[in-house]
Amino acid sequence: MDAKKQNILPVTQADMQEQQASMDRIRQINDGYTLQNGRPRFAYVLTFGCQQNEADSEKIAGMCRQMGYRISDGPENCDLIVVNTCAIREHAEIKALSTIGQFKHLKEKNRELVIAVCGCMVSQSHRVEQIKKSYPYVDFVFGTASLHRFPELLGRKLSLGRRLFESDTATYALAEGIPVDRSHPFKAWVSIMYGCNNFCSYCIVPYVRGRERSRDRRAVYDEVADLVSRGYRDITLLGQNVNSYGKSEHMDYDFADLLKDLSGIPGDYRLRFMTSHPKDASDKLIDVMADHPHIARHFHLPLQSGSDRILKAMNRHYDLDRFLHCADYIRKRMPDCVLTSDIIVGFPGETDEDFERTLEALKLIRFDMLYSFLFSPRVGTPAASMPDPVPEDVKGARFRRLLEVQNEIALEKNREAVGSTLTVLCDGPSKENGSLMAGRTDGNKIVFFEGEPGDAGCFLDVRVDRADPYALYGTRI
Repeated sequence: MDAKKQNILPVTQADMQEQQASMDRIRQINDGYTLQNGRPRFAYVLTFGCQQNEADSEKIAGMCRQMGYRISDGPENCDLIVVNTCAIREHAEIKALSTIGQFKHLKEKNRELVIAVCGCMVSQSHRVEQIKKSYPYVDFVFGTASLHRFPELLGRKLSLGRRLFESDTATYALAEGIPVDRSHPFKAWVSIMYGCNNFCSYCIVPYVRGRERSRDRRAVYDEVADLVSRGYRDITLLGQNVNSYGKSEHMDYDFADLLKDLSGIPGDYRLRFMTSHPKDASDKLIDVMADHPHIARHFHLPLQSGSDRILKAMNRHYDLDRFLHCADYIRKRMPDCVLTSDIIVGFPGETDEDFERTLEALKLIRFDMLYSFLFSPRVGTPAASMPDPVPEDVKGARFRRLLEVQNEIALEKNREAVGSTLTVLCDGPSKENGSLMAGRTDGNKIVFFEGEPGDAGCFLDVRVDRADPYALYGTRI
């Protein structure tokens, strides 16, 4: 179905009562299994993709717990495996399919194992057909719109015994009351909206996540207030375009209003958000950020290209001048704000001149960090059928040049912090730097320093001693 014409179906109280009843029935079955066999049933939830997918997986894990499963950190000896997939680039889909293929031997060892695949990848009909034909050991599939129906679908699989392929022919309104099993003790994701109405020509998101739907502001406020009361220190508000919060419901209340209200919750915490669309990033939002210290001084604002011609072909609805106004106002109101962005290299028809304009924009704006990607055609998007005469080796050479320019800028920006003292939220022991601890600044920059395991979850002052393009190194004060 054309994503621009999708119906949005309500999720009623009766719908959620049906899901709760399904969870209760499965829990009874699992409790009986535990009594008979002397061990509980285990579930493994594997996530590919963005923070929104991670937040969705926490809900899947929460529902699994309510159904009597213990959550495992690996697939071995599990009774249920759920793979939550991504579709933003082809590489992500290939990686997910490869991993699903590795679960075949587990199914052969345990015929009672249930394998489910959900998320963005299987919200595309061609991937669903591929799994039907090539992955016969996958038991059921459901897309992003049916996340809240996971207990019902699992129950149907267990009772009927046949494979199920739930087709997302409609978009559901947002369901409240889904249990959440948070994966982190002091950092949390809070989805405030789903879907996207922008239809950038390269992007699959509107087709796999549907049209924009915003959560009720009271539900968001209550969730964040509860997290703060339970000691969560770093809370990130999520949406495909958080700046569009409330627009599809015609609320007289926008994202800046929501952020202002949330920042008034008493406690010791930081609020973050992602992702913003430059066409909707208002001065009002920037003013709210500047005036409320609970809001982190980090703004992720995807530029995608420095060429107005390419931006138009991307259907981005802004030009470089509009982006520069936004970046300038951010730095005027918050000189210490960390500004990060996304760039796509090799969009169909990108010329040398277009690419040079992107490099010039990077040198002018001077992002603290950049997430850069080679263009990946997505089936069903307009860009996938655009003429693309640029050879792959030329795109690769451009990509390397982009990284060289940005790495130099990032190193210069990070060196400005040397000698200063920054407040860092300690994440715990670093996986990359041996005995060092790792944490993040208000601007979301990574800092490595010597500390104690008990520092995890605490705000600490760290003096910065040296810098590289991607991290700071310091001494705890």
